[in-house]
Amino acid sequence: MTNATALSENRIPVIVGVGEISDHPAEIAAGREPLALMVDALKRAEQDGGGKFLGEIGSLDIVNFLSWRYTDPAALLCERLRIKPAHAVYGPVGGESPIRYLHEAAKRIARGECSVAAICGAESQSTATKAERAGIELPWTPFAHDAPVSPRSASFQKPMATTLGVAKPVTVYPIYEAASSAHWGQTPREALQESGELWSRYSGVAAQNPNAWLKRHVPAAEIVTPTADNRLIAWPYTKLMVANPSVNQSAAILMTSLAKARAAGVPEDRIIHVWGGASAEEPRDYLERDQFHESHAQNAVLKSAMDLVDATDGKAFDAIELYSCFPTVPKMARRTLGLGPDVQPTVAGGLTFFGAPLNDYMAHAACAMVRKLRSGAKLGLLYGQGGFVTKHHALVLSPNAPPSALAQETSVQTEADRNRRPAPPFVTDANGPGKVESFTIIYGRKGDVEHGVVLLRTADNARALARVPASDTRTLARLTDMDRTPVGILGDIRQAEDGILNWTAA
Repeated sequence: MTNATALSENRIPVIVGVGEISDHPAEIAAGREPLALMVDALKRAEQDGGGKFLGEIGSLDIVNFLSWRYTDPAALLCERLRIKPAHAVYGPVGGESPIRYLHEAAKRIARGECSVAAICGAESQSTATKAERAGIELPWTPFAHDAPVSPRSASFQKPMATTLGVAKPVTVYPIYEAASSAHWGQTPREALQESGELWSRYSGVAAQNPNAWLKRHVPAAEIVTPTADNRLIAWPYTKLMVANPSVNQSAAILMTSLAKARAAGVPEDRIIHVWGGASAEEPRDYLERDQFHESHAQNAVLKSAMDLVDATDGKAFDAIELYSCFPTVPKMARRTLGLGPDVQPTVAGGLTFFGAPLNDYMAHAACAMVRKLRSGAKLGLLYGQGGFVTKHHALVLSPNAPPSALAQETSVQTEADRNRRPAPPFVTDANGPGKVESFTIIYGRKGDVEHGVVLLRTADNARALARVPASDTRTLARLTDMDRTPVGILGDIRQAEDGILNWTAA
């Protein structure tokens, strides 16, 4: 081996170990806290790698979690591991963050800033919720009531979005669902059928994944049919079509240089190379976007991933993970990738069935992808997103060495912005005709309609949010007609006594 080859191998980032935990305690008090789960997941990742890596971690990224609060999670984890990495960060909220952390860690190794990097996260929401309901005090690290809370609120959204209840993921993603399916020429019935079949495919993979929370292959009809146990949450999504955060799960990934992996004796067939990837974002306030049938940021990120492997469509990838908080996300993604409705969208099982440890799901997907690539797949695509179709990141992995060195520039924001048109002005004062741009209906816990929300274009093409009262059964029936999309229809906008705009179908 020449000195030049040794130098290059010191700068080639590879994944050498993955570890996962799915904690189902027999008793509530036996459930483990996130900190303990992360320690165990990292130890499993080290065992998986077959070398001694934990003591040499120079880069540590912890995925943001919600189920328990610590004053300084990074410091506590480092203390338990007895390490002092130069980079130790507890990150911000974002479902794409595990992919971003993997990508950034790979770039640190490529720059020679560290030789071992770790990415980990955990949630213990199932135990935390059960303990709170039962009045049980958990024997965990004391809850840090004075610790800063990660900003999960929608304070940056329009006040009217908050007032009408469309300022949280479960009610915003349906807006993309309705707009995109109408844009593709689908009836609502056809769109729902696609969602059910896609979600059933996710459940089939989860059923075979030993780390999944729900291990049952669920038929498409059961997923999309509202029942007492599968209530409608926000039209057209039922409980089995949204992420399941009530889990106790943890994941960890260990990365090092190719030279160090070989020196540690990691077998060649267990080494996974990081080829590269891309990131981009949409405007934070979804009401300031130009439309809702596609995401320019998602398109740019996925097209960049295809360019990286010199492909014209996603068929170049033997395995893919399309983020699955709600059906509209992978449905848009598979079209950008040029893949059909029979796409196999996951290696892990999806956020409904595998489980949704909030921001950490894609760390589990990365673990599953590593196993898939070790067992014969040649190219893997990990695509994660966060916010309200806001933050997007893709990463390409392979058991084979990449054709070129890892690129340090990963943003494709310029490409995303180039395709974005100016958004219409948002107004809260309007009367007269209003055309439906998209919509959803919000339901109570017993399946009763709370109200509908329509996103409208006014006569002068401004954008407005309006309410459809639960008493307006005729308009609600038109919105939920399974054979005719309401997107594009006209109705009448009137201001109610409480100052909120109401909309009635023509």
